[in-house]
Amino acid sequence: MRVLIAAGGTAGHINPALAIAGALKKAAPEAEIHFAGRREGMEYGLVTRAGYPFHHIEINGFQRRLNAENIVRNVVAVWHLALSGPRTRRILNEVRPDLVIGCGGYVSGPVVRAAARRGIKTAIHEQNAFPGVTNKLLARDVDLVLAASADAVEKLGAPGKTFVVGNPVRPEVLHADRAAARQKLNAGDRTVLLSFGGSLGADRINEVVADLCAWEKQQGANVLHLHATGRRGVELFDRLQKEKGFAPGENLVVTPYINNMPQLLAAADLVIARSGALTLAELEAAGRASILIPSPNVAENHQYYNALELQKAGAAVVIEEKDLTGRRLIDTVQKLLGQPGKLEEMGACAKKLGTPNSLALITEKLLALVR
Repeated sequence: MRVLIAAGGTAGHINPALAIAGALKKAAPEAEIHFAGRREGMEYGLVTRAGYPFHHIEINGFQRRLNAENIVRNVVAVWHLALSGPRTRRILNEVRPDLVIGCGGYVSGPVVRAAARRGIKTAIHEQNAFPGVTNKLLARDVDLVLAASADAVEKLGAPGKTFVVGNPVRPEVLHADRAAARQKLNAGDRTVLLSFGGSLGADRINEVVADLCAWEKQQGANVLHLHATGRRGVELFDRLQKEKGFAPGENLVVTPYINNMPQLLAAADLVIARSGALTLAELEAAGRASILIPSPNVAENHQYYNALELQKAGAAVVIEEKDLTGRRLIDTVQKLLGQPGKLEEMGACAKKLGTPNSLALITEKLLALVR
C-alpha cells in the first residue's frame, strides 16, 4: 500500500499528518508513506527528520489586503498555481499512491483534487471547528472526510461521508515520561513554565513573555522557563532581553522552535500558548494547565471559542489579545503559582477533555477506505 500525505504551512497541519503517518505504518507495516509539501515551508524539515520521502510542490495563498508587497506575492502565487498541475501529476506518477490524504495547508488543494480526479482513494482531516477554505472546497470531491469537531460537520458540507474523530496526538505526547523529561532538564523542584506563540512566532506573545521573564529574574522565582520565540521572533526577543535586563541562563531557556514538544509538555507544569486546535489537543492529552491567548487573526475567531471550552472545564485561563499586557500575564502566573495544587487540578481537568483514541479511529477509517 502506498500513501501520499499532503500537508503544509504550520506545525498545526504537519504534526497531525506525521501522527497519522506513524499510526498507519504501525497498523500496516508494509505501507510506503510519502509526503508532499513546500521545500521552503517548515514541513520539509519536520518530514525529512522523521524519515519519510518528501516531494516538493510550491503553492501559496493569495493575499486579500492589497499593497505593493502583497501584489508581488499574488503574482508569485499565480505563477506557482500555474505550475502546480504539472508538478502534481509528476508526484502522483512517481508515487503511484493507493490513498492520498490532505491534512491542511494550501498544498493539500492541488494534490488531493488531482488524485480524486484520477479515481485514487482520497481523504482529508480538518483540525478546526471552523474549517479552512481548502478543506471546504475539497470535501465534496474526496471519498472520506475526517473532522476533529462535530461543529465542523455541517460547515464542511458533506455530512454523509464525514466522521468525527477528534484531533490526532502523537503517541510520544501520550506516553512521554514526566520524571525522565524533568530530570533531563535538571528541573528539580522548580515549576516548569513552557511558552510559545506558534512555529512562526507571535510578536505580542514575545513581548509579554519578555515582561514575565524580567519579573521572574527580579523576584528570584523558583521556576524554569522554556520559551520558543518562533522563527520570526528571534531578533525581537533578543532586543527585548537587552532592553529589560534578562538573559537565558540556568532558569531560562530560549529557542526559535521546539523540536521536542512531547518531552517539554511532559516536563511542564504550566503552558502559555495560542489556542489552535492541535495545541489544545496536546494540552489535553498531556494533562497540562494553561494560559491561553487566542489569535485574533483567524477565521470566525475560532481560537477564542476553542479556548473557552478549556476555561469552562477549569483547565485554562483565557486572556484575549486585546486585553493582554505584561502586567496581566504576570498577575495571572503569580496567582496560579500562589495556589498549592492549582496547576495539578487544572491539568486533571484538561486530561478529561482529550480524545486519546483519535489516531485509532482515523487509522481504522483510512484502512477501511483502501481495503
